[in-house]
Amino acid sequence: MQQQITSNILMIRPVRFGFNPQTAESNAFMQEPDNNTIDYNNKAQALFDRFVEVLRLNDVNVFVFDDTSNPYTPDSIFPNNWVSFHHSGRVVLYPMEAENRRKERRKDILDKLGEHFDITEIIDISYLEENSSFLEGTGSLILDRINRVAYACLSSRTNKLGLDVWQDRMKNYKVVSFNAEDSNNIPVYHTNVMMCMGDSFVLLCLEAIPNLDEKHALISILEAQGKEIIAISLEQMYAFAGNMLLIKNNQDRKILVMSSQAFRSLTTDQISNLREKADLLPIDLDEIEELAGGSARCMMAEIHLPVKI
Repeated sequence: MQQQITSNILMIRPVRFGFNPQTAESNAFMQEPDNNTIDYNNKAQALFDRFVEVLRLNDVNVFVFDDTSNPYTPDSIFPNNWVSFHHSGRVVLYPMEAENRRKERRKDILDKLGEHFDITEIIDISYLEENSSFLEGTGSLILDRINRVAYACLSSRTNKLGLDVWQDRMKNYKVVSFNAEDSNNIPVYHTNVMMCMGDSFVLLCLEAIPNLDEKHALISILEAQGKEIIAISLEQMYAFAGNMLLIKNNQDRKILVMSSQAFRSLTTDQISNLREKADLLPIDLDEIEELAGGSARCMMAEIHLPVKI
């Protein structure tokens, strides 16, 4: 049965985590460090290990792979941008804007996951990089897996050719694209910093959508799919309140994973509302968010593949 959430998560432990100038060009959430004496990789590893520990203590299946020292992949901690896994057994490999991020795609990881899950087809659309066309996984695409709708805000990392090719290969998904901007009128680099898809709800930064027609069309589609819209502000978006992920554990308990910063940004009413829908699980990711401009959702690639019997 098609489900929105899973208890199987892929995570990549960093070995050379750091500020990536190649991604900073389009990611306004990143902050270049002013102290080069700090070992940010060591800090990221400690935060990562605690993240994995907390997920496992909550009875979530976490498949951890170590990054490799070479090639240099400072953003490997965010695997959801290069791969997505689907109930059909399909695996999709994506085109990445930053050249040093393209090296994150690893066949050995897919081979190892294939020992536990049925992989029926690998759809590799990374060739679009040759045409400077990009679509960065579930950073670019917010998937309503139940209703087969993919939402995407357009940016240098998410363009229409990539969306068209993905929709053609996936067949039974409808793509809904729109434009989104931050407070400085800069395109939001990834949809998953402004939008989190739950089973019955969606967190969404409506303030980031300047075109009223696109905004109203998006609201209409979400409401038609039965989603309760929980609006977050631009300020909350900057705190990564849109970068949450709804998962479940092995007892089917729903867990909404977010960073501590994202949790602190929520209002009392928002917290009360979300707690009616899932257990809230805040994780300290401050240095990762600051240096790399990504948060909890980016660090988890959901595995929806059929489990081998």
